[in-house]
Amino acid sequence: MGVFINSIQSVLVVVLIMLLGYVLRKTGWFADTFSKNISKLIKNIALPASIFVAVLSRLTRGKLVSFGSYLIWGVISVVIGYLIAFALVKIMKVRPGRRGVFINAIVNANTIFIGLPLNIALFGDKSMTYFLVYYIINTVSTWAFGVFLISNDDPTKAGQPKEHHKINWKQVIPMPLVGFLVALVFLLLNIPVLKVPFLSQTLSYVGSLVTPLSLIYIGIVLADAGLKSISFDRDTVVALLGRFVLAPVVMIVILTAAAHGGVSLPTMFSQTMIVQSATPMLAVLPILAAESHGDVKYATNIVTTSTVLFIIVIPILMTIVQYI
Repeated sequence: MGVFINSIQSVLVVVLIMLLGYVLRKTGWFADTFSKNISKLIKNIALPASIFVAVLSRLTRGKLVSFGSYLIWGVISVVIGYLIAFALVKIMKVRPGRRGVFINAIVNANTIFIGLPLNIALFGDKSMTYFLVYYIINTVSTWAFGVFLISNDDPTKAGQPKEHHKINWKQVIPMPLVGFLVALVFLLLNIPVLKVPFLSQTLSYVGSLVTPLSLIYIGIVLADAGLKSISFDRDTVVALLGRFVLAPVVMIVILTAAAHGGVSLPTMFSQTMIVQSATPMLAVLPILAAESHGDVKYATNIVTTSTVLFIIVIPILMTIVQYI
């Protein structure tokens, strides 16, 4: 019971800051462009700085091999998630314009704006190394494959030959991932940048902006989307079950099988991977759907609904993972 109460308290921290963003947006404190501005600040400056500091302060050259070995478990869960999501699309006969969004909703998570602040609230900064494992996998999955599923689901091009899309490396390797790669270079070359006080403090201060600004951003998004627009049709319900039930179950089964197979995985790694697998859907889904003439209303609905429902899901999930 104590774990459940502690989980609720941790989630309340997240919810209250989101509520602050929601209220301030509703009362007119934030301009229409403010959410885009802080989104750019988070993704291009604050998060890369946070990841850079986390890598150099928590990883060593000796730990890189074990870090790389953790990636395989996340990759397996993503592959299984895609296979199940594709099967559900066929079984349910999801209509064109929703298919790509539906698959992404089940497989890919909102790691930046909700996953990271949630992980810090639940496990503290010491979980950052394990968060990076899921973040890398989720980012590559989203921009190297997920985005193409949405672009190829354009209902206005039904029956026409499929176009061959080139990989947009600026999206596959966004600035947060660049921050990680640059940090690896500094780590391998043993450049003691964090031992320079003014550089260390600057990067730490900028990186600490990620959590509060991310949650305020989500509050603004919810205010703009409007909670009254939430609806529960068949495709929405199944997508929500896929994100909040199926994805974490797959992750739990994989990690449990690994443990029974003699693989020793840190408890915090397992907990981080399970919690991240149940975070809400990508905030960019409505934008991607609009670019491909997809069902924007459906995409907006599942993003908004999943963001609201995760408040209920996480305390339950945190209670379960204590026994993993």
